[in-house]
Amino acid sequence: MNNMFCQPIFFIPTIKEYIWGGQKLKPVFSPKDTNPDTPLAEVWAIYEGNQIKNGPFAGKTLEELTASHSYEILGPSVARQTFGRFPLLIKLLDCADWLSIQVHPNDQQALELEGPGHLGKTEAWHILEAEPGAQLIAGIKPGTSPQSLREAVRNGGITDAAQWHQVQKNDTFLMRAGTLHALGPGLLVYEVQQTSDITYRVYDWDRPMQTGRELHIEKSAAVTDPEINIQPERLASLPKNGIAKLAASQYFQLEMLVSSGEDIQQDTAGAGFHALTVIEGQTRIQPEGKPTLLDKYQSAIIPAACGNYQLSGTFCTLKASVPA
Repeated sequence: MNNMFCQPIFFIPTIKEYIWGGQKLKPVFSPKDTNPDTPLAEVWAIYEGNQIKNGPFAGKTLEELTASHSYEILGPSVARQTFGRFPLLIKLLDCADWLSIQVHPNDQQALELEGPGHLGKTEAWHILEAEPGAQLIAGIKPGTSPQSLREAVRNGGITDAAQWHQVQKNDTFLMRAGTLHALGPGLLVYEVQQTSDITYRVYDWDRPMQTGRELHIEKSAAVTDPEINIQPERLASLPKNGIAKLAASQYFQLEMLVSSGEDIQQDTAGAGFHALTVIEGQTRIQPEGKPTLLDKYQSAIIPAACGNYQLSGTFCTLKASVPA
């Protein structure tokens, strides 16, 4: 096997400084000369626009790499499904204030409402930290009719129709397209989603319009599905060593890999890439050649062509992949 594809690929993350962001991620990701009062809301850790920072492809974007080596990076089946486009966007979010109440279209709705080349967005949230009393919105109250939902979207009554959830660390929410949702203050979140940035805002907590955060009332009313019932996957306790399945959809699957010192064997089998993000501890990745360390909140891709590799150390790591 060509050893160009038998090593983890690291990226220069994209930083988003939205109004609702906090300070928790700044020690890891923010340049030292950044204004200390500027919020850091999102880290786009693995994204097709990010530049590669190691190995023979350093300086290229992930989009460029998958365009030229789609089978090696994505795997043949995934490459055919996605027409050679990298299919996921992985983020870390620091929520110091409420995010807007919003909804995303599915693939067909995105095509109809936004035009060719646009994808819908199904996503999953894994809660990394939750302050006492932290909440989020996911879904619509049971029994809400489509007509009353549309009226709530249009007349500003959506907070009464929304389903509110108390959350805790290690909860996972699978948010299918059409799910009304909003993250609340006091949450640090890992998010994996389809490669799409289409967001329809329903309500932005009466923030001044001069912040430039447009509402999308009619599109939101068209795509919100009142029948989606959201229940979190809740881990009562973590295994000392092993793998826990957190979320699965046609677009991605999300697993947690936990080790207290035991090695964990993994294999892409040439079928699909693995996207790794360390959320506790430090992971040593050992494919062919030199081992690589992945620190807390760092992310990397293991190319589909890599095959067997080993994870060692004391860590908790999230692995996102696409069903082949």
